[in-house]
Amino acid sequence: MKKLIKPIQSSFRDPSGFLFYGNGLLYRQINKIYREHYDHLMISGLYSRLIKERLLIPHIELDNGPSEQIEIYKIIQPEFISFISYPYEWCFSQLKDAALTTLKIQKIALESGMSLKDASAFNIQFKDGKPLLIDTLSFEKYKEGQPWVAYRQFCQHFLAPLALMSLTDFRMNQLFRVYIDGFPLDLASMLLPKNSWLKFSLFCHIHLHARGQKHFSDKQTNLQRHRVSKLSLLGIIDNLEKTIKKLNWSPKGTEWGDYYEKTNYSPEAQEHKKLILNDYLERIKPNTVWDIGANTGLFSRLASDKKLFTISFDADPAAVEKNYLDCVNKKENYILPLILDLTNPSPAIGWANQERMSLLERGPADMIFALALVHHLAISNNLPFDNIAPYFSKLCKYLVIEFVPKNDSKVLKLLSTREDIFKDYTQEAFEKSFRVFFSIEAANKLKDSDRVLYLMKGL
Repeated sequence: MKKLIKPIQSSFRDPSGFLFYGNGLLYRQINKIYREHYDHLMISGLYSRLIKERLLIPHIELDNGPSEQIEIYKIIQPEFISFISYPYEWCFSQLKDAALTTLKIQKIALESGMSLKDASAFNIQFKDGKPLLIDTLSFEKYKEGQPWVAYRQFCQHFLAPLALMSLTDFRMNQLFRVYIDGFPLDLASMLLPKNSWLKFSLFCHIHLHARGQKHFSDKQTNLQRHRVSKLSLLGIIDNLEKTIKKLNWSPKGTEWGDYYEKTNYSPEAQEHKKLILNDYLERIKPNTVWDIGANTGLFSRLASDKKLFTISFDADPAAVEKNYLDCVNKKENYILPLILDLTNPSPAIGWANQERMSLLERGPADMIFALALVHHLAISNNLPFDNIAPYFSKLCKYLVIEFVPKNDSKVLKLLSTREDIFKDYTQEAFEKSFRVFFSIEAANKLKDSDRVLYLMKGL
């Protein structure tokens, strides 16, 4: 199979194989060193069961023909994931569901004589409303007496951050940006409240685990020789599962979690806004929509209800948590709620700044909704229109943006505690800045409001 190969930097660490793009399509190379494990995955029935239960990304095997590269065993083509998200963009329940999915996969794998050798949160993605494993090469044949080699990684990627988010502060999830190989357990142990030492599972899996890591840091070989029966291994997994299920976070006390209960829209204005958005969607017919500043996703659902893949971004974790739980309860498969602060969007991080993609690298979206957002960017964050417009032009092909004038109650509230230094915050200046990067296809004033909805097309 001769193709223009572009390796994906996030998969370079695994000697079993790697992901690459060939002529615009995604493939995974499986090296001969992984042959025995891959064959067992496929022959044992484990792959079929995980696919049936929607726990593993499906793939097709390709005929790679004669190859000059002697390390190649197989080339597979995984099913396409529309948008790659990262743990620092997930709400609490998303990380919790990802953790429970990882444990469920491990238990099923043991039934088929295999075990997860990796338990990274970055190996989980959300597709059709559910978390699933995207790394086909995460499995290895289980050997009786072998401890779970991914136990430490699971504690660092799932248990420690969930415990910190639940018991200390939700914002601890942003540590994933710094510690992409997992939260250091000694740090987690220090940051957790004192009463966590009284919780037996957290004491064992985090506090005692952290002390053991430090004590045995120079004796890793002896640790690896320690035998653990399959029954004991299943007991550890069950205990981790029970521990994680008990961890909770209630979305309350944030500014935007109940935004729609406090909005200044009249019912007529809100319905008019929906009609305009529906008209724009019907006119453009995008495949992907990013709703930036979506709150709990009221307007995101205008797109997702049309079976358009919609990412519902918001900076407020309470709003994203409510949005995600609503998606789960209603089985809404075309919407993905994520945490995003547009003034500090997800950067490119990891080795050579290439292991995890920036927000910009994961675009452009066919269409972006930027509703009731521009006044927060311009006034709360002092961003001139001349800075806002070019960034949006890189993120999307079509932009639906709402201009909120100075006489609006939400803008007046922002200005009530600060000096009005925003002389250029006018509709005329707004249009002038955006016309440099977009053509204005439509402009509609909302009923009972001076707000204006624009449909713009990137130049």
